[in-house]
Amino acid sequence: MGARGKLLFSEAWRSLGANLSTTVAATMTVLIGMFLLGLFIALGSWTLSWSNHAKKQLEVKVFFVPGATVGQRNAVARMLEQNPYVKPGSIDYVSPERGLEIMKKRYPELVKDLPGNPLGAAINVTPNRPENVDKLYDSITQPKLPPGVDRVRDGKQVSHYILRVAHVIEVVFTIATFILIVASVLLIANTIRLSIFSRRREIEVMKLVGATNWFVRGPFMLEGLFCGLVGSALAVIFLMLGKVIALPAISSHLSGDSDVKALSFSLTALILVAMGLGLGAVGSGLTIRRFLRI
Repeated sequence: MGARGKLLFSEAWRSLGANLSTTVAATMTVLIGMFLLGLFIALGSWTLSWSNHAKKQLEVKVFFVPGATVGQRNAVARMLEQNPYVKPGSIDYVSPERGLEIMKKRYPELVKDLPGNPLGAAINVTPNRPENVDKLYDSITQPKLPPGVDRVRDGKQVSHYILRVAHVIEVVFTIATFILIVASVLLIANTIRLSIFSRRREIEVMKLVGATNWFVRGPFMLEGLFCGLVGSALAVIFLMLGKVIALPAISSHLSGDSDVKALSFSLTALILVAMGLGLGAVGSGLTIRRFLRI
């Protein structure tokens, strides 16, 4: 680093110390904004991954009444084979005995005292496209249920509810992150503006002795970049701590499927650092252009 570079950094550091309170406020706002942005990236990418996984797992389950005849079950099976919304080869017949075994594995407490098997037969069928699950459901239930069918359950009803909740969370995080990003830019801009006002006599002297515009503006740009870099770096550290401490406690409640995952932490960290530097550059650049007339 040359003499000019060292001088620029020393001037920037001295100015940051002279406006310590506003520097800390700007850095903390960047930290909070980048922390929320990191959470939003993790939540949003995980939700999108889970949504794609859930679409692949969507099924329509047709439950027969316990006394349904073989003819009624076969008639429904033939109807499903001819249905244009059914994925070929996806029709899975579940006998009452197999249904009870599945219940014993999933909910052993509910079936341990049953004197007999109260379940009827069922057919699980997969739509040819995830987007057609509603059409498949309607084609079975409209205008009325086929003879022998007790009810039809659409797996998308559950996924719709979960996705709505996830969407609300995403909207809240998006609004909060946007507000904090704007606040970060304004606080960084205010920090640079105070630095300009406190050093206006020095700036006039530097211009009189022939200092270049780049040399005068450099320290102020470095101040903004410093606030953005430190704030985003701290956000990455806190997110890393949260990943180590909090994630193991909630991971058991999340989907354990290998194809459901959030964006990698290293890529998220790079995005946050880049965003922090961008905020610092924008905040300082706008202020210099408005208040530093050189």
